Amino acid sequence: MNHLFTMIVVGFILGVTMEAGAEARPAYVETKRDAFQKEIGGKKTDLYTLRTSTGMVVKITNQGGKIVQILVPDKDNRLGDVVLGYETIDQYVTGRASFGAIIGRFANRIAKGHFTLDGREYQLPINNGPNHLHGGRGTQFLVFDARQLDDRTLELTYTFKDGEEGYPGNTSLRVVYAVTDDQELRISYEAVTDKPTVVNFTNHAFFNLAGAGQGDILDHELTINADRFTPIDTTSIPTGELRPVKGTPMDFTRPVRIGARIGEADEQLKFGTGYDHNYVLNKPAGELSFAARLSDPVSGRVMEVYTTEPGIQLYTGNFLTGQAPNDVGKGGKPYHVRTAVCLETQHFPDSPNKTNFPTTTLRPGQWFTSTTVYKFSPRFPAPQP
Repeated sequence: MNHLFTMIVVGFILGVTMEAGAEARPAYVETKRDAFQKEIGGKKTDLYTLRTSTGMVVKITNQGGKIVQILVPDKDNRLGDVVLGYETIDQYVTGRASFGAIIGRFANRIAKGHFTLDGREYQLPINNGPNHLHGGRGTQFLVFDARQLDDRTLELTYTFKDGEEGYPGNTSLRVVYAVTDDQELRISYEAVTDKPTVVNFTNHAFFNLAGAGQGDILDHELTINADRFTPIDTTSIPTGELRPVKGTPMDFTRPVRIGARIGEADEQLKFGTGYDHNYVLNKPAGELSFAARLSDPVSGRVMEVYTTEPGIQLYTGNFLTGQAPNDVGKGGKPYHVRTAVCLETQHFPDSPNKTNFPTTTLRPGQWFTSTTVYKFSPRFPAPQP
């Protein structure tokens, strides 16, 4: 009997200790630098860490310029990882290439991979139904040259060759990631070319403010500063119309749960298998201003998006499967359908074929410049009376 009593007591103490230890462990997977150090195509990959004095941590690999991790506090000041991704460079190479990646030379879709520029026709690879998507084997598959400027700043560079993936011009891209004590991640792009070409760059981070792998994002509240969007056809190519969002499930001019209307019998939601649409931002061209706000009521985390770009693509992770190898991520957690939301700042899809859309043409002697800011903050609970 004494032996049994001792076992029960020891078991209780051990259980309490394990529970306390579990609570003490981080609520995220700690990614390790050595898991990202490899040589791919003669270029070395690595993991770079940016941090602020206020506790924000951002980890980036130069393979695809991918954001591997963003650690920000919740309403209880606990750090959590708010982007989907993987723990090793091998997983990034074999898995879903878009996770956290810089996308170029042209983000989003070009109808049938075809466009005409200055009277000359160009044919790009077809890799998304009948269309060209995200530059083909673009920057998300490539290794950037990287230089960490300081604890808060990383510079990435890549030069596209004339004819690479069918695009004209030797085009040099410079991307700078920087963090600030205001809990901001700033992404700045610059590009130049030696021939007329088209460019459209974005970042494809998959966000879940509750934490990567912590359920779906249907209860996240979203605001988008856009009165119009670009409706799509059955292949997700914009029709050319700039349609008002008012009175449709596309209206996020005021905070709305992402899941509130995603299941409605709406033609556009059917075509996109959920939200996969470009919004026309209410802003002057080139001005860095408010684009969107995302918030999670459980964690209290809020993310605001500011950009100089004219549009933002809302994508609700409609094609995540939860299956390996693509959609099992950090900590072995499955990334199921709608467990993340993307807010991709950009020029409009198929712009080279739509003369009424803001131009994506870049000519020699011109600079392409763009800035996007993701600003994080915790929404603390109201004090009790």
